[in-house]
Amino acid sequence: MYDYVIVGAGSAGAVLAARLSEDPAVSVAVIEAGPADSADEIHIPAAFGALFKSEWDWDLDTEPEPQLGGRRAYLPRGRMLGGSSSMNAMIYIRGNRADYDAWAAAGADGWSYDDVLPYFQRAEDNERGKDAYHGAGGPLRVAESRSQHTLAGAFVEAAEQAGYARNEDFNGATQLGVGRYQVTQRDGMRCSTAVAYLHPAMTRPNLTVITDALAQKVLFEGDRAIGVEISRGGVVETVRAEREVILSSGTYGSAHLLLLSGVGPAQELALFQIETVRDLPVGENLQDHYMTLLNYRSDTESLMTALSPENLALLQQQGRGPLTSNIGEAGGFFETRPGLAGPDVQFHLAPVLFHEEGLGAPVAHGFALGPCVLNPTSAGKLMLRSAAPTTAPRIVHNYLATDEDRASIVAGLRIALDIASRAALAAHITADFVVPESDSEEDLLAFARRYGQTLYHPTSTCAIGSVVDSRLRVLGLRGLRVVDASVMPTVVRGNTNAPTIMIAEKAADLIREDAVATTGGTK
Repeated sequence: MYDYVIVGAGSAGAVLAARLSEDPAVSVAVIEAGPADSADEIHIPAAFGALFKSEWDWDLDTEPEPQLGGRRAYLPRGRMLGGSSSMNAMIYIRGNRADYDAWAAAGADGWSYDDVLPYFQRAEDNERGKDAYHGAGGPLRVAESRSQHTLAGAFVEAAEQAGYARNEDFNGATQLGVGRYQVTQRDGMRCSTAVAYLHPAMTRPNLTVITDALAQKVLFEGDRAIGVEISRGGVVETVRAEREVILSSGTYGSAHLLLLSGVGPAQELALFQIETVRDLPVGENLQDHYMTLLNYRSDTESLMTALSPENLALLQQQGRGPLTSNIGEAGGFFETRPGLAGPDVQFHLAPVLFHEEGLGAPVAHGFALGPCVLNPTSAGKLMLRSAAPTTAPRIVHNYLATDEDRASIVAGLRIALDIASRAALAAHITADFVVPESDSEEDLLAFARRYGQTLYHPTSTCAIGSVVDSRLRVLGLRGLRVVDASVMPTVVRGNTNAPTIMIAEKAADLIREDAVATTGGTK
C-alpha cells in the first residue's frame, strides 16, 4: 500500500515521483515496464538512434495510414527509466504562447501561457541564467549544444540568406526565425527526467521504484481507483494506492491502460468483453507532428564517423565533440501563409543522413533538413487490438488528412528546397540522396506521403475537457489522474518533452492541493 502509485517513470512520471516524494509523510511508488536507464547508448546524446527497435523501445507501428498509401509508420517510444526523455533528441522547446492561451480559452482553466510559465521556469536550470522567460537552479539542465556542427551553422546562415531572421531564443519573446536549439544536457551528456529528477530522489525511503513491471489494469472499487495490477517476472501482483493512481505512461500507454481497465468508449470496450467503468472518448483526438526530410550527400564530415576513440575521449574528458550532438542541432519556425495565430511549420537540421524513418544506415556523409506540420488539423485514434495487456494497441494517426496540413507540408518542403539552394548550404552538397522529383505541388505531396515520418510527438488521447478535467482527474472517477502529454487538448507548436515536464510540475502542485483539501494534509 502506497499513498500514490504512478504508472510510468518517463518524462512525466519521473518528475511526479520526485516532486511528490519531497513530502516525507507520503509514500510513493512508481512502476516502469522497462529496465533501468543504465546503457551507454541512453546517455551518449548522438547514440539515441541505436535505441530504436531495441529492448528500450516499445517499437510501435501505426495501422496502414490512409493518406500515406497504406504505409505503416514506425513509432519509437522509450521503455526505460526516463521513458522517451531517455531516447529523444533532447531539444528544449516549450511551444507557442498561442497554444496555451487557446487551451485556456477552450475551458482548460489554469493552463494559459502566463499560468504555465512559472512551471517551465521551476523545472529549468538554463546555463544562460535566469530572466523573464527562463529559470536557473531547477533540476533540468538546459544547455547550448557542445557539438556546434559546421553543417548546422551552414543551415542557419543559408536560412538567413533566404530572408529568415535569426532567433537566439525560441522560448523567448518570439518563436519565429532560425537558429540552433538548446538541449537538455548536462556536461555534454543526456539530462533525462530520470537523471534530473528520479535518480536524486531514489535515496528517499518513501519512494519505491519498480522496474520491469507491466501494468495490466487499474483496479476499482465502484468509481474509485484503488490500485494497479502488474505483471513482474511472470507473477501478477497488486500495488494498492490509498490516495491516487496516476497514469504517466504517455499518449499511447496511458490511453491503452485506461481502455484495458474499462475506461473508454463503451461500445468498443464491449467488443472485447471489457466491463465499462466509465464511458469516455479515450484514445480519440490523437495528434502528432508529421515530418518530411530532404537528404543530401556531402563531402563535409558528418556524424557518420562520430564514434571514434578520439571523439569518445573528447566526450568523456571534456564533455564536448560530435558525440554530444543531439542530431537535430538547428532548425526554425515559419508561418507559410497569412492569417495564422503562430507558425505552422518547424524545421530540423541533422548533420547526418536521416532517412527511412531514422532506421536507414548512414551510408555516406551528408545531412538532412525539412519541415514538420506544426499545428495539425488532422487527428487519429488509438484503439484496442486485444484485451491482453501484452498486445500493442491499434494506432491510426491519420497524417495529412486535411487540406491545411497538406498545404503546410508542401509549403515547408518548398522552404527546405530554397534554403538548400542558398550558397551557405549548397557549398556542402555534392549530390542528392533522397529529395523530391521537382518542386511541383504534386511531386512534393507525393514525396511527403512516401518519405514522411513521426517527429515523436504524440498527444491528446486523454485530453483536458474530454477525458480529464483541468486538474487532470479522470472525469466521473475518483482517485485516478492522468499526467503526461496525452492530456494536451491540442499538440503544442514545438517539441513536446519540455511541455510534458511542465505538465508534471504543475500536476504535482494540483495533487498536493487536492490532498490538503480532502484530507487536511494527513493520511
